[in-house]
Amino acid sequence: RGERGRRRRGVDTGGVRPRGNKGRICDLSHLIVASLTGAFGSSFLYGYNLSVVNAPAVYIKKFYNETWERRYGFSMDESTLTLLWSITVSIFAIGGLVGAIIVTPIVKFFGRKCTLLLNNVFAVAAAILMSLSQVAGSFEMLILGRIIMGVDAGISLSALPMYLSEISPKEIRGSLGQVTAIFICVGVFMGQVLGLPEIFGTVRISVAALIQVVILPFLPESPRYLLLEKHNTSKAEKAFQTFLGKEDVSQEVEEVLAESRVQRNTKLVSVLQLLRTRAVRWQVITVVVTMGCYQLCGLNAIWYYTNNIFSEAGINRETIPYVTLSTGAVETLAAVSSGLVIERLGRRPLLIGGFGLMIVFFAVLTVSLTLQNNVSWLPYLSIFCILAIIASFCIGPGGIPFVLTGEFFQQSQRPAAFMVAGTVNWLSNFAVGLLFPFIQSGLQTYCFLVFAAICFAGATYLFFVLPETKNKTLNEISLAFAKRNKVSLEMQEMNHYHEERKSSAEQESNFTSSVDNGETKQAIV
Repeated sequence: RGERGRRRRGVDTGGVRPRGNKGRICDLSHLIVASLTGAFGSSFLYGYNLSVVNAPAVYIKKFYNETWERRYGFSMDESTLTLLWSITVSIFAIGGLVGAIIVTPIVKFFGRKCTLLLNNVFAVAAAILMSLSQVAGSFEMLILGRIIMGVDAGISLSALPMYLSEISPKEIRGSLGQVTAIFICVGVFMGQVLGLPEIFGTVRISVAALIQVVILPFLPESPRYLLLEKHNTSKAEKAFQTFLGKEDVSQEVEEVLAESRVQRNTKLVSVLQLLRTRAVRWQVITVVVTMGCYQLCGLNAIWYYTNNIFSEAGINRETIPYVTLSTGAVETLAAVSSGLVIERLGRRPLLIGGFGLMIVFFAVLTVSLTLQNNVSWLPYLSIFCILAIIASFCIGPGGIPFVLTGEFFQQSQRPAAFMVAGTVNWLSNFAVGLLFPFIQSGLQTYCFLVFAAICFAGATYLFFVLPETKNKTLNEISLAFAKRNKVSLEMQEMNHYHEERKSSAEQESNFTSSVDNGETKQAIV
């Protein structure tokens, strides 16, 4: 479409003129580098810290006991040790919750890219504390390091999907969004490899942080953030050109400006304002359900306590480390496969199908664990079921909730939405890490039926509520929810327009460099 046609329809091009056919073939190398670098220093560390405490669990407990006996002159009882170990595992989620709460003002002030860079301070500080805990004879340092590492994860799991969703074109938005899930899986696998006995796996954290610090500064900030929040059209255009590898970015700028016509003077909404907005009510509910099921479906329980589960399944102790490594490998392969097919199959079938398969394999795992003392080969069926549950999770539930959170909300609502999603995510993570040992001891082999019920509830909700979002713009997704929210999309836009007219003078002074006021009014009317 030429600029003349856009002008005739009253569409503002923001001063960006098409440059003919030059640059039509996109070079996405910078986009790929940005996603890989951001994920390696962010979601990779999250996955790494989920699994790294599993392999050395026996040695960490021994360290706790020795420290306690040295201080107080007697060994701690088993219940106290179990509680202290559960706190060590689950306290990571409390730090994550803090990170999710503070991420909104940070990304507003510093931007998406700078937030990812500054976040490495938490990672390095946590690595130092945990690596020196044994030397100092202080298990409190290890626990404090886990909290700080959780803060790093809480910030990165909100800032990274936000950054990726804003730099990627809608045609590959889902695949690029899956990079978060893929690197969580890679991190889990590396945590299993490097979390060997007597090595707490902390020195390697600084390596991932260093790679991000070296590469990410040379890549642009989110073009949507530059255009809608910083009102810098020239930098936004250059960022689009860098990420998309083409000169003519007029269509991409036009799509962003189409959103800006509804919210011309972009002001971030608070969490309370977001929750009160009827037009996104069901989007918020859907994000809460998907994020809750993402954690409560039981996969983190498997990561935290894999060795115990395999031991209860009757697997030889010498074989357990190798079986555990296979779980991380299967998860990584499944996440990569999901990233390759998500734009072809869509979000909805992968998400619902993943939960459905988990229900089946949780049921089979329960039967297998219950009858394993009667049949010699059933422990191997238990291993297969655990691998199948992990693969089913990574097909959809493992990464799509982050993608949906970025797709459901407009620019001004996105930070608050990620804060809500992050809060649900980390509270659920904490609950699983803290309560699963007690659930396991209380329900024995039937403990996984609890997770099967949660997967069933999530799949049922998504079947009736979730629309398909692949290749859809924000307005198209809003329209899909409009009937359920009992709000007309046209009425919603008109309400925004009337609000803008009351303060048009103020808005013009803030945004006149990128959008012509007269043409915008004409386009909206």
